[in-house]
Amino acid sequence: MKITDVKVWLVQGIKYNWTMIKIYTDEGITGVGESTNWPGSPMIEAATKHAGKLIIGMDPLKTDYIWTKLYRDLNWVGPFGVSMCAISGIDMALLDLKAKKYGMPMYELLGGKFRDKINLYANYWFINGGHTVEDYSKQAQKVVDAGFKGLKFDPFAHTNYFYGEEGTGASSTMALTPQEMDHAYNIAKGVRETVGDDFDIMIETHAMLNAKTAITMGNRMADLNITWFEEPLGPENHDMLKAFRDRLNPEISICVGERHYTRHGIRPVLELGICDILMPDITRCGGPSEMKRMATMMEAYNVLLAPHNPNGPLSTLASGHVCASVPNFFRLEVMFTDVPWRDTIIDTPLDIKNGQLILSDRPGLGVDLIEEEMEKHPGIVEISDNFYV
Repeated sequence: MKITDVKVWLVQGIKYNWTMIKIYTDEGITGVGESTNWPGSPMIEAATKHAGKLIIGMDPLKTDYIWTKLYRDLNWVGPFGVSMCAISGIDMALLDLKAKKYGMPMYELLGGKFRDKINLYANYWFINGGHTVEDYSKQAQKVVDAGFKGLKFDPFAHTNYFYGEEGTGASSTMALTPQEMDHAYNIAKGVRETVGDDFDIMIETHAMLNAKTAITMGNRMADLNITWFEEPLGPENHDMLKAFRDRLNPEISICVGERHYTRHGIRPVLELGICDILMPDITRCGGPSEMKRMATMMEAYNVLLAPHNPNGPLSTLASGHVCASVPNFFRLEVMFTDVPWRDTIIDTPLDIKNGQLILSDRPGLGVDLIEEEMEKHPGIVEISDNFYV
């Protein structure tokens, strides 16, 4: 079998464009994947198309060989994150194709399943405004009513995305005023009171706080029994992350990983004992093959897998198949608020019931892309400065 073509589409999603892929072969078997990331979707689209050209004529069943070749060949293609997105999407599509070739779900290709119902947590996100305690609490109640048992939100979003501009909150030092810190705490407290005690709440910071503010707020939220404090600092300095861990209340878990690429990127995080939950993103970290390898590495350090996934439907399915195949799975992220066409671009909608993703036994990811539906929702090229608010 030989790869004959690789097609790439940009599709508009709720937060950013989805980058969708389809690989074709001379035997008529195809595979679908996703290499979504934000921002710079046109860069990711270009890198994915370039990676696709590199694999034309190759045997699609040699998935590890192709992964390794692309990893070594694409180190020079733009920022490392861009090339890793391309590799991730190609890997996903190849594994989908390979599993379809052998008539098995992707989780069987990854070693078999520990579970077929994947516990989710809801990422709820406000497109415009909505940063009062009441706004967050109302949205949290919607998540509870939908049957979820966990949610993630950013109580600092009212301050930290326009730092440095007059009248917009946080300064260029990413510090919050006492009033802003009080407001963030009250948001988290209001959500906890809404969802009750038997519910996971994850606090997002997007690494937008300075270390002093992050430590202060992390410790302050300890009495709310939060499940984790996410990305309190960026991924660039593992020693600083360790220093943060050492100064944080031991009852607070921190979670990082959405910007840590491959097993090599998480090695110092594991060796330094920085966190007990890691959240690699399947469209960034190297695809299902690499996420499986990362999860196995994490298991050796007794660290749980909770994939980052504010992406499209293929990312959700592929993450679910990896989560099914490992013993150290915790929760998988899913967008609670999404575009209405999310399930129309695939031939079988995501099966989400009571806060769980139900995996089918159909071959591969269990779905195919619908080209005409994707083309009804072309990705936007320009993203405004306040797209996250």
